[in-house]
This record gives sequence, C-alpha cells and structure tokens, in this order.
Amino acid sequence: MLCLRRVCLFMLRHYQARTLSSDLLLSQINSCTHEDEVFSLVGWNKARLSEKHVGIALNLLWELQKKRPLPLRTSDYVRNHSQFLTLCILAEKTVEHMEDEAIVDILYSILRLNVEDHDSLAEVLVTEAWKRLERLSWPALSKFALCLYKQHRRFSPVIGKVAQIVDMKLDSIQDIRILSVLMISIYDVISQSFQDRLLQKAGQLLEEKEVHFNSAKRILQFLQNVKLRYHPLLERCNKIFLKNTSRLDVHSISHIFGLYEQLRFDSAEFRLVAKQLLSEAIDDYDDPETFAKLFFTLAPLAGSTVRERLLVTAVRMAEEFNCHQVLVILKTMQKMKCRDSHLLKKMTSVLHKHLDSYHVLQLVKLTQYLVVLRCHNLELFAKLKMLLFGFLKSSVVPADTAAIIRVLAMLPPFQVEEIIINKAAAVLPQCRLHHLNCIATALVKWNHCDQLHWQNSSELCVQLLQKLNDCGFQRLQKANSLNLLLEELTHVNGEWFEEVMNEEAMAMCQRLIDQITWANVIQLSSFLMKTNYCCPSLLDRIASVTVENIDKIHPFEIYFILFLFSALNYNPAATEEFFESCIQHLTSNLSCFETHHLVLLGHVLAVAGYFPPVLIMRIFNVFFLSKLDAQLEVLPDTLKQRVRLHLMKLNRAVCLECPEFHIPWFHERYCQHVIHNSRRQINPLRQHVHRMLTEILGGSHYARTSVLTPYYYEIDIECVLDENKKPFSCMAQNILLDDVKRIHLRHDIKDEAKKALPPGAQRIALEFLDSKAFSKHSRHLKGEPAVKKRHLEMLGYHVVQVSSQQYFMSFLSCINSAD
Repeated sequence: MLCLRRVCLFMLRHYQARTLSSDLLLSQINSCTHEDEVFSLVGWNKARLSEKHVGIALNLLWELQKKRPLPLRTSDYVRNHSQFLTLCILAEKTVEHMEDEAIVDILYSILRLNVEDHDSLAEVLVTEAWKRLERLSWPALSKFALCLYKQHRRFSPVIGKVAQIVDMKLDSIQDIRILSVLMISIYDVISQSFQDRLLQKAGQLLEEKEVHFNSAKRILQFLQNVKLRYHPLLERCNKIFLKNTSRLDVHSISHIFGLYEQLRFDSAEFRLVAKQLLSEAIDDYDDPETFAKLFFTLAPLAGSTVRERLLVTAVRMAEEFNCHQVLVILKTMQKMKCRDSHLLKKMTSVLHKHLDSYHVLQLVKLTQYLVVLRCHNLELFAKLKMLLFGFLKSSVVPADTAAIIRVLAMLPPFQVEEIIINKAAAVLPQCRLHHLNCIATALVKWNHCDQLHWQNSSELCVQLLQKLNDCGFQRLQKANSLNLLLEELTHVNGEWFEEVMNEEAMAMCQRLIDQITWANVIQLSSFLMKTNYCCPSLLDRIASVTVENIDKIHPFEIYFILFLFSALNYNPAATEEFFESCIQHLTSNLSCFETHHLVLLGHVLAVAGYFPPVLIMRIFNVFFLSKLDAQLEVLPDTLKQRVRLHLMKLNRAVCLECPEFHIPWFHERYCQHVIHNSRRQINPLRQHVHRMLTEILGGSHYARTSVLTPYYYEIDIECVLDENKKPFSCMAQNILLDDVKRIHLRHDIKDEAKKALPPGAQRIALEFLDSKAFSKHSRHLKGEPAVKKRHLEMLGYHVVQVSSQQYFMSFLSCINSAD
C-alpha cells in the first residue's frame, strides 16, 4: 500500500510539473512579438509541443503578419523556415486530437501564409474538418467555407455539404458577417430558390443597426458572382458604406467602385464622399499599388486641377507599375475619355516589358483600350497582333476565339491569314449569339476593307457568313426558355444581329410569351428598347404582368419599364390602369431614387403625358436643384449631359402642359449655350425644299428654315398661311438659328412668338423625320417626336411631320388642306 501511494504521489508531482511547464510554454508563445521568437521556442521545445501549442503557434505566425502593411509582410520567409516545417509536421500528426475550431483556425492561418492549396497539411485539415462538419459552429463553418473558396474547391463535394447545412439551418443564422462569408463561398452550388432565400435573409440581417462595411462588400461580391443586379440589397449596402465613411480607404473604395461597375449600379452620393475622402488624402498614396487604385477611383471624379496632378504623377510612376497596374491606368483613361498624349506615350513605352505577362483576355482588353485611346504606336500593335495570333492558334474556348477575332479586327489594317477564318469556322457551332456577332463584325470589316487576299477569299467569306447566320438561327429556334434566351440576348449588339437576327429573336420572344414573369420583365423591356421594336403583344403582356405584380418589382425597375412605353409612344390595352399603378408605386417610393434619377423619371413620365404633382414639386425645388448641381459634378460626362438635357425638356413640358404648377422657365441660358456650342450642319434636304417653296410661294420671305420657337424647339421649315390659304410674310415672326448673336441678345423670345397673326391665319411647321423617329420596320412615331408635335401645336402651329422620302408631296397636300 505504501509503495502504491509513493508511485501515485510521484505521478501527481510529474503531471503537475508538466502542466505548469506546458502552461508556461503556452504563455511564452502567446507573448512573442516576432516570428523568430516563435521559431526559437519551437526549436527549443520540440519534444514538449502538444497539439494546442502547435495550433497557437501557427495562428500567431499569421496574426503577426496581419499586423504589418502588405508590402512589409514576410510570408515567404515564414513559410520557408525549418521550424515552420516542424510545426506543420507536428500539426499533421496530432490533427485527430485537435478541437474543431482549432482545425479550422490552423487551416485558415496556413492558407493566409500562402501555403499551397494541396499541401499535405492543408489536405489533412480539410479531410478532418469535413468529418466534423455537422458539429462545427456557425463561425467555424463560415471560416472553413472561406478556406475552401480560397482553395478553389468551388464545386467539390465538401462545399456542397456546407451548402446543404446552410440550406437546412438558414433561419438560425443571425450574423450578417457569417452569412455573407457563406454566401460568397457556396454560390456555385446553390439553386435559384436557395439563392432567393439567401437574398431575403441577407436583406433582413442588413437592417441591423451595426453592420460592418466588409459584410456589405461581401454581399456585393455575391451579387457580382451570380450576375444579379438586385436593387434592394445594392441600396442597403450603399447606405452602409455611407455610414462608414471614416473607415474607408483607397483599397476599399476602389473595390466598391469595381463591384458597382460590374453590377451596373451607381451612387452619386457615394461618388461625392469618395471624391472628398480621396482628394484630402491624395498625397498619402505614393506607391504604385495604391496610386493605381487612387487613379482608378479619383481621376474620373476629380476636377481639372486634381486630375492634372494625377496625370503628372502617373507619368512619373509609369516605370514602377506592374502589368496589372498598367492595365488599370489604361482602363481608367478609356473610361474618362482621357487622351493625354504624354501619359499614353509613357504607358505604351512601358507596356513592351509587360506584354508577355498578360493572359489572353487581358491582352484583348489591353488592345481595345489602346484602340479607343487612339494609340498610334504601330510597333506595339504589331507585337499585340503577334501575341493575339499565337493565342488564337491554341485557343479551344469559343468565347476566347471570338474575343480575339473581334479585337484583331480593331487593329490597323493587315493581311488576314486564312487560318483565322478556318479557326472561326471551327468554333461557330459552339458559339453563343454574342460570339457569333463578334465574328460576323470582323468578317464584314475585313471583306469590306479588302484584307482577305488568298485565293477565293471572297467566296469563302460569304460561305462562312452564311454558315454563321445558320448557326444563329438554329440557336434561336432551339430556345425553349425565355430566361436563358434573354440572358443571351442581353449581351448582343451590332449590325449583324440587327440586320439578320432581330426579327427571328422577336418571333422567339413572342412564341415564349407565356413565360414572361415579373422576374424577367426588366430584361425583356431592356431588349425591346435596344431593338427599337414596337411589338403590341409583348408590350401588352409586359404591362399586364407589371400591374399584377407591381409590389414585387423594385421602383427603379418600374422606371425602365415606363421608359420603354414612353420612348416607343405605346399605350397598352389598359393604359390608365398601367400608368396609374406604376406612378402610385413610384411616388410612394421616391426615396429609392437619387436626384438625377428623379429627373430622368420625371422626363419619361412627361413624354408619356403624365405629371405627378408630388414628383414635379419635388424636382422643381431650390434645395433639390442645388443638390442635383453638386451630384452632377461627379457623374460621367455623358450621363451629366443627359440629365441636364432632360431637366430642360421636363421644365419645358411642365411650363407648356401644366401652367397650374407655376413653375418658371429657367433654361434660357442653358439653351443659348447649347446652340452656341453645337456644330451646325447644313441639311441639303432642308435647303432643297426651302428653295422649291420660295419659288412656289413667291419669295424667300414666305418660308424660313431652322426656325427657333419659344422654349427652343427647332423647326426645319416654317411658313404662314392666311385665312384664304395664301402665303403670309413670316420674316419677323421668329428668331433663326442662323442668327446666333441675335438669339444671345434677345430676352423676349416668348413675347415675340405671341405676336398676333391676322385673323384666320395659321402657322405651318414642316418637320423632316428620319428612321430614328419611328419604331423598327414601322411608321409608328416614337415618344420624343410625338411630344415635339404636341408642344408645337400648343404654341399655335399646324405641324406636318413627314419622312424624308415623301417630304414634298405631303407638304403640298397639307398646304391645300390646312385650316
């Protein structure tokens, strides 16, 4: 008994000593402030390291790296250290004894230290975590899913199992950080219904008071991954970014702008915040990586002074840019339409050393940027052509082949080799409509420019175009899903599709008309707007689906639907019900719109003849207009000009059609400025008709060309007939666009136009309309020309709008019948 007691006491003392020693070692590891200290402890205590020591040491190595700025991190040194290998071996041996969370933490840490995805330790940790998947906590499961995502295991069975667990237990997730990580990790293996549930859950959790902006960024990343522009989440994420402006830096801002660009979402308010934040810290970003991001975000927003500083700095730093940063600079220059010759020359000189680093799609984008920026470096283009040609020879992906052929056609003229045509012919049966369009455009250009010089080249080109057309028709005719068809049609543009495929595409949409739902009605509306077809059956179906599901459709998407009907000047079967339902939905949700969007919405409704008082009074308000002016400064130039033009048109429409609102006309200077800066082109048709009319009517003072009316409508030709249908002199009736100085000096244009005509006299306005004024293949007048006619009639004109082919006979007939 005594001997047994002594043995027990000895074992107890030994265990206590070992525990105290182990606790001391754990404390020593946790107190390390440098990687070398960790490695020293590991080297001295190899025999005493437990699985807990190993896990904490590996995690600490990543924590120490994370605290340093990215350029100062030493992951390579850590990963190649002999004691790091020791830790990995020990971890691999003791993995079965580790706690669940410890396994996931170690996997995350070694991946952040850039250990290879298929390293033996990483494989062992993934296998062990997979076994314990069902019992992992939500934080551990989300972290593990992120590790799988970083290992590119997007379609692996284990990520499918993670998705299954999330699907089953989704309601129990109450943390947007956890949900957002899971969403970007499992997006490749989820169904449409599961995706909808994730979006709904994310919307609920984003309503919490405190949401970190990184969670919002991950939600945007998910939307980008699934290629979905879902406005409710986009708007909520944008609000979170605006609430967290103090935490934003150039890296996060550039990332957000990149996601917004891919999602085709914009926020003028966020642009203003970004401009202010980055302009204040412009001197802090002096290394190539951060400056490239600064240039990408700030240059398109900045004023002339700041923009010039950025251009000068870009020239100075050009030699330091890597291949990716050069691409970012050129992309931004294209986006802001900057053709600064000094910077472009500098970037092209730097490009030569980077060309071999680009993969095929980067090379395609690079070539496109240089062509749009009007680069004239023939040596560079020759090298690009050689590299693209090499990629084309080895390409087996139809999308890549089509992209290369499209961009080769952009290059300065060269003799097209037969192998390019053969390569195009080989991929045609596998191509989507967009790819077929790219190839067709290139073929037509090469044939037109006489760049095909081998024997029977023209015949071969014609045969290939016919085969291409056949492939396009077959692809359309096999479509049995409207959603898949619209997904493909969304990306198609160009003459080939418009001339060859358009009618067949419209026929297929009509055949699948029963598949139109509230979820795809926006895509269909966008396609119809792009094609310029006025198809009553499709438009009526869109209207009825919209009215039936008005509460399911986001207000911003209602705007696009109304834009279609307004632009095409089409009234659906139940016109009043349709417009009233849409207007009610919109006016109840005006807070969803930014200031410039409200202007565009107001104009769309005005073209259709609707002027909701709540919208009109909101727009024509001093505070609103001041806010609009501020936001216009950071919008792209094209959008800025469009908004200003539509505000003027809305102001004109309200003054003419709704005088009861008492809105003043305040676009006099704007209109004069536009006239002064517009490039006046001589219209031969207008001159020809004017000469003939002066002969018929008896003198040049009986007919005027380029007449400017009150509110600055331009009339092609104006004449006045008295009560006996005789011509009446109209010399002093209006101001002419030819007389620019006189326009600028006159302030009584409205009063001038209101001068009384002789009793029974009638002003006649002759308008020549080209094909753009009508819907495709029809004589159905579109919205803008219809509004102009409506307004001119309010100003006292008898309006004759004729197509140019039948201009003169119609006008003479109008003179005889006018009353």
